[in-house]
Amino acid sequence: MSNEHYLRNPLIHRDRRLGRRHTPWVNQFDCTHIRPLIICRGPIRKEAMDVFGEMGITDFGILLSEKDSIVYQDALAPELRSLTAPERIHRVPDYTGMNKEERDERIRQIIGIAKDNGYNAIFAGYGFMAEDETMVAAMEGAGLNFIGPCSRTVHDAGLKDEAKRTALKTGVSVTPGIDNGTALTLLKKHPDVNSLKALVAEQALPLDAAELDDGDVSLADKADRVLAASYAKGVDLYTVEELCETLQEAVETMARDYPQNRVRLKAISGGGGKGQRILGIGEASRTPELVREILNEVKTTGVGDNKNVLVELNIETTRHQEIQVIGNGQWCITMGGRDCSLQMHEQKLLEVSVTVESLQAAIEQAEAAGQTTEAQILKQDLVTLQAMEDEAARFGEAVGLDSVSTFECIVDRDKHFFMEMNTRIQVEHRVTELCYALKFTNPDSPDDYFVVESLVEAMVLLAAHGENLPKPDRVLRFNDSVEARLNATNQALQPSAGGVIEYWSDALEGEIRDDQGISLHNPDTDMFMKYTLAGAYDSNIALLLTVGDTRLATYEAMAETIRRTVMRGKDLATNLEFHYGLVNWFLGQNINARPTTRFIVPYLTAVGELKQRANNIDLSYAWKCLCQQSLGEYTGDAQRALQESLVLKQSLLLRPIEALLAQPHILSGWLSVNRDAYTMIDGAVSWNENPIELLGDLYHFLNMDHCPGQPAASMIWDHDDAVLQQALAFYDTLNSRLSAEDWEELQSVLAANDAPDGVDGDQWSAIRSAHKGYQSGASILAVLPSIAEATGFYTLTVNDNLTIDIPERLEETELQEAMAKVLVPPPAAKSDEILAASGGMFYGRETPEHDLYVQAGDHFNAGDPLYIVEVMKMFNKVYAPFAGTVDEVLVEGDGVIIKKGQPVFKITPDEKIVVESPEEIAARRKQHTDAFLEQLVRE
Repeated sequence: MSNEHYLRNPLIHRDRRLGRRHTPWVNQFDCTHIRPLIICRGPIRKEAMDVFGEMGITDFGILLSEKDSIVYQDALAPELRSLTAPERIHRVPDYTGMNKEERDERIRQIIGIAKDNGYNAIFAGYGFMAEDETMVAAMEGAGLNFIGPCSRTVHDAGLKDEAKRTALKTGVSVTPGIDNGTALTLLKKHPDVNSLKALVAEQALPLDAAELDDGDVSLADKADRVLAASYAKGVDLYTVEELCETLQEAVETMARDYPQNRVRLKAISGGGGKGQRILGIGEASRTPELVREILNEVKTTGVGDNKNVLVELNIETTRHQEIQVIGNGQWCITMGGRDCSLQMHEQKLLEVSVTVESLQAAIEQAEAAGQTTEAQILKQDLVTLQAMEDEAARFGEAVGLDSVSTFECIVDRDKHFFMEMNTRIQVEHRVTELCYALKFTNPDSPDDYFVVESLVEAMVLLAAHGENLPKPDRVLRFNDSVEARLNATNQALQPSAGGVIEYWSDALEGEIRDDQGISLHNPDTDMFMKYTLAGAYDSNIALLLTVGDTRLATYEAMAETIRRTVMRGKDLATNLEFHYGLVNWFLGQNINARPTTRFIVPYLTAVGELKQRANNIDLSYAWKCLCQQSLGEYTGDAQRALQESLVLKQSLLLRPIEALLAQPHILSGWLSVNRDAYTMIDGAVSWNENPIELLGDLYHFLNMDHCPGQPAASMIWDHDDAVLQQALAFYDTLNSRLSAEDWEELQSVLAANDAPDGVDGDQWSAIRSAHKGYQSGASILAVLPSIAEATGFYTLTVNDNLTIDIPERLEETELQEAMAKVLVPPPAAKSDEILAASGGMFYGRETPEHDLYVQAGDHFNAGDPLYIVEVMKMFNKVYAPFAGTVDEVLVEGDGVIIKKGQPVFKITPDEKIVVESPEEIAARRKQHTDAFLEQLVRE
């Protein structure tokens, strides 16, 4: 964690053994006796190391998986740069194993490592087996202190089917659907109590058959008890095919009852986007295929695994919100909410705090501005937040929550539904702890207290002293916070593994960066050390956070943080540009907008359309035409002077435009915050602001300000900066001398031949000449808004009621897929090859038990599945872009590492693939550029 301690109380966090108040009551909560083994990875591992150190816990160790460094060389954990004691570093082949047997073996191995090395506690963070009831119970059984919810809570709240039943019992709103597909499957074969008893006897299951005679327990619950006993013994009582049949029937019923909604399938043990699929309207027949994908993805395909998959109504206009909950088994409190709606493929991207204080302030501001509709929506959000917090606390108490967990909901306008409880700390937990701290007070002395600002620290305190901790008060730190997940993904947000970070600028003041230690400099040279982004697990590189007293200030701080962040590397692709564009989109629209979970893909599609138009602009040709037209209006000395001016300003004007055309996400951000800078009049762009001032702002927006000592390629050039600063100074002086209210009025004044009062004729002539010189060529900037107009970019907009108006075209699957390819063109291939669209692990079949999708000699149609690539924990099925026949499979076996652009199949296409010639490309670009030139402002 870099540059974040200014947000913490140094008296508390400087040294946990010495920093607290020295009172007997406070001292009883010392945690230095805890010796934890950290069995997670990524930013949470480094954060835990830092927090443990601050608490005075020095005897901790970390567990490393060999999988990262096996897949990619030199992908060592960056934490090893600070933790250099070899006896505290332990290794396993991977964290979870590929199946139940390997997973059980890994649990035994972790327990053995802890016992052999004197660790008395386990910290599992938010990945891998953090919510695995079997693991938690095994740790508890081995006498290890699990820093997280106990096994009872994990069972009652962590398993999605159990959680849904608990929610119903405690009066928590839930989504329609079924949570007991496995029980229903079993009851098809054994439909009554006697049949279930016979099954228990036949399989010698560890279950007292008398339990099945309880008249207060439903038949479905009795079936669940039988299933639980079968999981304990490690036997299957149903086949995957039988389960798929039951689930397909449930999907078909849901489709009849809710014909306008899609259906979500969700593994009970999934999380972080894994183990979930959405069936489109009319796609019930795909249920078996997707269920198998889900079970394979969450690794529950083994004998004795609980293969239950929930079937739920997919609320189409959902916002994904979650409540931070914390308890000690007796008391339970909430710490506000987080809006996690900005996500794609169930992977969160930008997470925003939702607090009572922030909403109250926003309501007051909206009312003061006369924004009645917005104020009403914000008031409803406040009511919803308070209701969710109340339900979350009651649910936490019902499941005996004795640590930190998250109560997740979907919000549909004025309704909300409980989705699941994650019985672990969340990736985005810092969003909450930056808004609220916890104040623990001595019940016998209100002046005797201590404050906890870290949820990781709170977890340790609860694990060590839970039953003795009094119920805390939540203390406001900041009204708002926001987190951007910096991921190794390409411009279309597809995982992109294997890149090398060769340089990363230091964290700014006010930036909170959790980067798992990547930013740690070489202690001898103080230089940044290269880091390879491995692809075995997930795509996250870092978590970037900012805070503020308003959401607007928080977003502005995030935009400034990203603007000044510089990251360079080899084969490196990240979503940093995406975040810059997205944050500025909201700044330009309305930071109180209420996006749904379906927003990102249409937004990406709109950005793709910008890129498609930008690709069709020949900027050099446009500049040449503009210069010729401008020069044609003058003769003699005036023409020569204008020509010199245009030559002098060519790079000044074209470099930033070229940068925007090449970076569609940044173009999106710039267009969003400058949407009022122009007006279309009779099909032409008319500026509402001085183009020269816009140009200066553009250089700043691109982080290309003049900074002596910086590489020339990343900033405005010296001679260009001299011209720009001279022009800006000219207009500053002019604005102070003339009484023009805005750019339009200033232009009118300058168009007059007669000098205004206080300016003589010669001066006025010189001023007007200088103005023409400074404005010469500036109309080329109109290329940028012309692209927005041509694509309808601004039709993606925020309504008065804070919903987002998404044009129908942006929700068309074909356009979405096409624009994803525009953002990230597929690797150039020969007409007889299919290349890997991304790197990762290759699988030629759905599961080990299934046949290959295709093999030599097979014919395939466009849209048929060809293979699966596992990259950064997600399984991505790759479909044929056209029809053809497989001549040769170039990847042998499953589980083979492939690289982006690598030939996977030799094929013969059904039809000849037509490739556009360079001449055709040039003609197309000229045609589009001519159309844009018609919209340029005439000088």
